[in-house]
Amino acid sequence: MLYHLFQYLEKLFTFPGAHLFNYISFRTGLAFILALLLSTIFGRRIIDYLQKMQIGETVRDLGLEGQMSKKGTPTMGGVIIIIAILVPTLLLANLTNTYVLLMIITTVWLGLIGFLDDYIKVFRKNKEGLSGRFKIVGQIGLGLIVGLTMYMSSDVVIRENIEVKGITHRVENVLFAKHDIKSTLTTIPFSKNNNLNYAAAFKWAGNKAQRYGWILFVLVTIFIVTAVSNGANLTDGLDGLATGSSAIMGVILGILAYVSGNVNYAGYLNIMYLPGTGELLIFAGAFIGATIGFLWYNAYPAQVFMGDTGSLTLGGIIAVFAIAIRKELLIPILCGVFFVESLSVMIQVAYFKYTKKRFGEGKRVFKMTPLHHHYQKAGNSGIQAIFQRPMMAMPESRIVIRFWIVGIILAAITIITLKIR
Repeated sequence: MLYHLFQYLEKLFTFPGAHLFNYISFRTGLAFILALLLSTIFGRRIIDYLQKMQIGETVRDLGLEGQMSKKGTPTMGGVIIIIAILVPTLLLANLTNTYVLLMIITTVWLGLIGFLDDYIKVFRKNKEGLSGRFKIVGQIGLGLIVGLTMYMSSDVVIRENIEVKGITHRVENVLFAKHDIKSTLTTIPFSKNNNLNYAAAFKWAGNKAQRYGWILFVLVTIFIVTAVSNGANLTDGLDGLATGSSAIMGVILGILAYVSGNVNYAGYLNIMYLPGTGELLIFAGAFIGATIGFLWYNAYPAQVFMGDTGSLTLGGIIAVFAIAIRKELLIPILCGVFFVESLSVMIQVAYFKYTKKRFGEGKRVFKMTPLHHHYQKAGNSGIQAIFQRPMMAMPESRIVIRFWIVGIILAAITIITLKIR
C-alpha cells in the first residue's frame, strides 16, 4: 500500500524520498526490519494473550529428555509469523504483481488450515486435530490455485537463456530470447543447460506437448506443496528447529528470486530470466524477519510454539516460492532437512509394517521418528544397534544447532548448483 501511495505521490507532486520506493533493495530492508519488530515487540503481547487464554501445548510422555517440561507452553504462535509476514508485504510490495499475490494467498490459505488444526487440538481437546484428509485436500487445493494461476496468467512468463556467445575475461556472454513466452521450463541442477522443459516428456504428442507439459507442471506443483508443507510440519518438534531452518531457506530463495528477476545477474549466471520475480524479494525479507523474530521466543527453551498454524504455513511458503521462481527441482537439496525428516518417518513405518508381516513382530530402523527424536532418545536400538554403537540422549539445543549447520551447508550447495554443470 505504501509502495503504491509513494508511486502516486512521486508522479503527482515529486514527493521527496518517494523515489526510494522504486528500489527493491530499499523495500526489502524495510520489510525485514518491520517484520522483525512486529514478531518481537507485538509477538510478546500475543504470547501473553495465549498464556492468559491458557492455550498451552498438550504433551505425551514419549520418554524423551526434557519433553515434559514443555507441557503448558503456549502454542498457535504461528499467528505471530503470519502477521509479521503479511503486514510488511501488504505495505511495501507491489500488490499488482502476480507472484506477490500468490505468496499472500499461500500464507493465508495454509495459515487458516493450520489454525483450524490447532483450534481443534486446543479448544476441542482432540489430540488428532484436523483430519489428515482435510489437510491434504487443502494442500491440493492450494497446489491447483498456484499451478493454474501460473498457467493462465499473462504476467507469468520467462525469457530463456538460449545461447552462450564467447567468453570475455572468464565471463560468459549469454544471449536471451527476444520475447517473453509462456513456458514449462524450470531449473534443473547439475545439467549443462540448467533448464528442463516439462513438455519435453510429451514430444510424441506433437502440438499438444505444451498443454500436457502444463498438466504435468500442475501435478508437480500439487505434490511439492503437499510434501514440503508436511515436511516442515514434521520438522517442528524441537525448539527453534523448523523456525531456524526456514529462515536459512528463506535467505537462499530471496537470493534466487533477485538474480532470476534481474536480467544482468541472470545473464551472468546463465539462468533463465523471470520478469517480475524480483518483487518476491520484499516477501522474502518479511519472511526472514518474521522467522528470526519468532526465534527470539522459540529458541530453546521455547516460550511459545508455532503449532500447525506456523509449520504448515512456512513449508507451503517455501514450496510455492520455489515453484514461482522455477527452482522447485532444487528443493530436495535446499529443503534437505525437511526431506530427511519426512523420509525417516516413511522408512520407519514401511520397515515396521514389513517386519511385522514377515516375522510377526515389528522392528524399527530408528529409535524414534521424525529423525530429530532419534538423537533425543537414549539407548542402542535402531541404527546404533546394527553397528553395536549405544548412544546417549543428545541435548535438544545441540541437535537443533547441528541441524541448522546441515541446513546452511545444503543452502550453500543450492547456490553452487547454478554454476556446477
